[in-house]
Amino acid sequence: MAASPWVVMKFGGTSVSSAATWQTIADLVRHRVDAGLQPVIIQSALQGVSNGLAALLDAAATIDPAEGMERIRQQHLALANELALDGQALLGDLLQELQQLLAGVRLVREVSVRVRVRTMALGELMSTRLGAAFLQSAGIGVEWVDARDLLTSVSRSGAARTRDYLAAICDYEADSALQQRLAKSQKVILTQGFIARNRAGETVLLGRGGSDTSAAYFAARLQARRLEIWTDVPGMFSADPRMVPSARLLVALRYDEAQELASAGSSVLHPRCISPLRPHGIPLFIRSTMAPHINGTVISSVTDEIEPQVKGVCVRTGITLVSMDSVGMWHEVGFLAKVFAIFSEHGVSIDFVSTSETNVTVSIDTADSEMQVDTQEGLLSDLQNLCRTRFITKCAAVSLVGRKIRTILPRLAPALEVFEEEKIHLMTQAANDLNLSFVIDEDQSAKLVSKMHATVVRRSGGSPAFGASWERLFHGEALTSHTTGAWWLERRDELLALAKQQLNAYVYDKASVRNAARSLLDLNSIDRVLYAVKANFNPELLQALDEEGVDFECVSPGEVEWLEKVLPNFDLKRVLFTPNFAPREEYEWAVERGLRITLDNLHPLQEWPEIFKGQNLFVRIDPGQGRGHHEHVKTAGVHSKFGVPRFEVEELIKLVNAAGANVVGIHAHSGSGVSDPNAWRATALELIKVAEHFPNVATLDLGGGLGIPEKPGDRPFDLARLDETLAEIKAAYPQYALWIEPGRFLVARAGVLLTRVTQIKGKGDMRYVGVGTGMNSLVRPALYGAYHEIVNLTRVDEAPSQTVTIVGPICETGDRLGTDRLLPPSREGDVILIANAGAYGYVMSSNYNRREVAREIVI
Repeated sequence: MAASPWVVMKFGGTSVSSAATWQTIADLVRHRVDAGLQPVIIQSALQGVSNGLAALLDAAATIDPAEGMERIRQQHLALANELALDGQALLGDLLQELQQLLAGVRLVREVSVRVRVRTMALGELMSTRLGAAFLQSAGIGVEWVDARDLLTSVSRSGAARTRDYLAAICDYEADSALQQRLAKSQKVILTQGFIARNRAGETVLLGRGGSDTSAAYFAARLQARRLEIWTDVPGMFSADPRMVPSARLLVALRYDEAQELASAGSSVLHPRCISPLRPHGIPLFIRSTMAPHINGTVISSVTDEIEPQVKGVCVRTGITLVSMDSVGMWHEVGFLAKVFAIFSEHGVSIDFVSTSETNVTVSIDTADSEMQVDTQEGLLSDLQNLCRTRFITKCAAVSLVGRKIRTILPRLAPALEVFEEEKIHLMTQAANDLNLSFVIDEDQSAKLVSKMHATVVRRSGGSPAFGASWERLFHGEALTSHTTGAWWLERRDELLALAKQQLNAYVYDKASVRNAARSLLDLNSIDRVLYAVKANFNPELLQALDEEGVDFECVSPGEVEWLEKVLPNFDLKRVLFTPNFAPREEYEWAVERGLRITLDNLHPLQEWPEIFKGQNLFVRIDPGQGRGHHEHVKTAGVHSKFGVPRFEVEELIKLVNAAGANVVGIHAHSGSGVSDPNAWRATALELIKVAEHFPNVATLDLGGGLGIPEKPGDRPFDLARLDETLAEIKAAYPQYALWIEPGRFLVARAGVLLTRVTQIKGKGDMRYVGVGTGMNSLVRPALYGAYHEIVNLTRVDEAPSQTVTIVGPICETGDRLGTDRLLPPSREGDVILIANAGAYGYVMSSNYNRREVAREIVI
C-alpha cells in the first residue's frame, strides 16, 4: 500500500465555500503533487446548498421557488466572483436545468424520486465546476470528471426502490482499469461526492453523508495510499464539543472503534465510509481546512495503545423504541423470526435488541423522520397480531465506545447516579466489547453525556489515544468569534467596580436589549414582534422594549398586571395572552379584560364553551416536531404539553363552531435555541394547512426560539436568511400577517451573572472553583444541563491553563454552574462572570437553603 501514488482528498461543504479555504486547498494539493503523489479530489456541494435544494423541492409544490433559486444562484456566483471566475459562463447550463426542474415540480405539484435525485446532484456538479476552474487558474493541472462515469451503484435485494435512488451503494473492489484510466490524465482529478449512476444509466445519490462514502469508494478502488477527509473540525473527539467543550481530540483510532463512534452518533464521519477502507488497510486521516496545522485523527488497523480504554461518549437522539409483550413468546420456536420478518416487510431497520421471557424491545432510528405515519401504523397493526405492542418515542441512545468496555463498568457508578429518579429503557453491550449503550429519555441525554465523559474519559488524560481538548485547541479562536466585542468585555472595568459592592448580581446592558429588538423590528417579513415576558420581567428592560415598539406575550394574569404596573398607560391590545393548563377563572378574567386569548387545548372549548361565544381567538397548534437545545424547552411534538395536535383539528373546528367563537390567528412554538432559520418556514407551512380550515384567520404567530451563540464555535443566528425564507411565505400567502415571539433572543446576551470566588479545592484529578451563588440564582445548568460561558473577569487577559468545575454554595451535588471549564488559575476574591444570563435567570431563582438571590442591576 505504501507504494501507491494515489491520495484521495475529500473536501466538505464548509471547506469549499470561501476563497480563503480554496487557497488552503490549493496549497494542500500542491504539497501532495510536489511529494510525487497523484491527488484525487472529492468535492461536496457548497455549504448549505444540499439542504437548500431539499427545502426548495419540499416547498416548490406550494411556494414559488424563484427566491430560493435566486439565493442558490447568488451563492455560487458570489463565490465565483471571490475566486475571480466567470460564474455565469461556468454554471449557466446547470442553473437553467435547476430552474426547469423546479418549474416542473411547481407545475405538477409533486416531486418524483428521479426529479429529487437530479436536483440534488446539481449541488455537487456546480461546486466542482468552480473548484476545477479555480485550481486551474492557480496553476494546478486539473481534470474535471463526472463521478457518475466512474461509480456504478448495485441493487440490494429487499431494499425499497426509493432507497436504491436516495441511499445507493457501490462496489469497492480494487479496480486496475480505473487506476489506468485516471493515471493517463497525468493531472489532478477533481470529481463529485454524493452521486453515482445505476446500471440503467440514471443518477443516484449515496445518502446523507454520501461524499465521505464516495471518497472511500474511490480510495478502495484506486488502492490509495490514504484517504484524507478535510472538514471544519480537526478530527473525531471524545464527545460532541458543542455539548462537552472539554472533549478530547482522538489522535488514533482503529477501524472498528471509528465505525462504532460514527454509528453511535459522532457526526464528523459517516459510518458507511469505513467499510470500503478496512479490507484494503487504507488509513483515513481527518483534518481541518480551518486549522490545517493540527494533525487530527488517524484511523487505521493499528494504534500504539494497548490498555482497555473508552474513546468516546456519543449520543443519538430521535430514537423510538418498540416494546412487544406476550406471555406466549416464552420458549416459542420462531417467535423472533416472525417479529423481525414484520419489520423487514415494512422496510424498518432495527438497531438495538433486548429480550426477556415475556418482552422484546427494539430500537429504530427516527431522527430524520424516515418512518412515515402509514408505515408506523402498518407496523403496529401487524405486530399486534402477535403481541401487545407500544411505541416509546423521544428517546436517546448514549453510548460508550472503546476497547474492552466491560473492564470499565466499575467506574460508571457515579455517572449512573443520574438514573436514581430516571428510567433506563434499554441497555445493551455489543458482542465485540466495543460499545455499551443506554437508551433513555432525550431530556436526560445531555446530563448523562457530560457526567459519563467526566467519569470515564476525562480521567484518562495520560492515554496516547487522546490529544488536546477542544477548548485548548480553539479557545483563542472562540474568544475572537464568540466573546470579543461582547458588551461585558467593553464594560469590564465598570463590572469589576460593581462586583466590589455586591457579592452576587445580575447585570443587564439596556443597549443590548434595544439593539436586539431593532434587529427583529427591521425584518421586512415580520409584521409584529411580541416579547415573551416570562424570559425576564425586569421593569427597566420592559420599558426599553416598550419604547422600541415591541409588544408582549403573557402566560399569566400576573404578567399582564405587572406590565400595567411598570408601563404607564399600557394598552392591553398589545398583549397576546397564552395560558397553559390554566383554571377556568383565568380565561374568564382575560375575556373581561378584553385580552386577545390563545387556546392550546380542546378542554376549554369542550367544557366552558360559553366563555368564548363571540370571541376572536388564537389557537396554538402542535406542529408535530419540537426543536431546541434541550428537551425541556422543546415545546412541540408527541410528548409536549403544548398545543392542539394536528389530528384533533377536525374536532377543533366543530368545537369552535359550537361555541360561536371566531378563530383569527393560528399559533405555534417549537422550542428554544433553534439555530436553523428554515424552521420557521416549516412552521408557517404547517400553520397555513390549519388556517385554511378557518376563513377568518389573518395572522400566523410563528412563536420564538431564535438561537443565540452560546458555546465555542457557535455562529450568530442568520436573521437575513430568516427574513428571506419568510418573505417567500409572505409572497405566496399575502393574506396572512406574520408574528414572532422571541424571549431569550432579546434579553439573554444582555445579562450576565457576577459572583466572586469563595474557595478553591483540588480533589484528585478534579479541581473545583467555589463561587458565591449557585443554582439558587441560576438553575438552568442543573435543570436543563444548559451551557453558559464562564469567564474569570479579573484575569481575562491571562492564558487559561486549568480545567475546573465551577460550583455554588447550595447543598446539592447538582449545584454546578459549569463542568470542565478552561480558566486561568483563580484565586479567592476573583470576579467570575457567567454570560448569556439575561433570560430565565433571575425569574427562575429561589431562596433555597435560605440563601439570597443575586440582585438585579441595569446599566
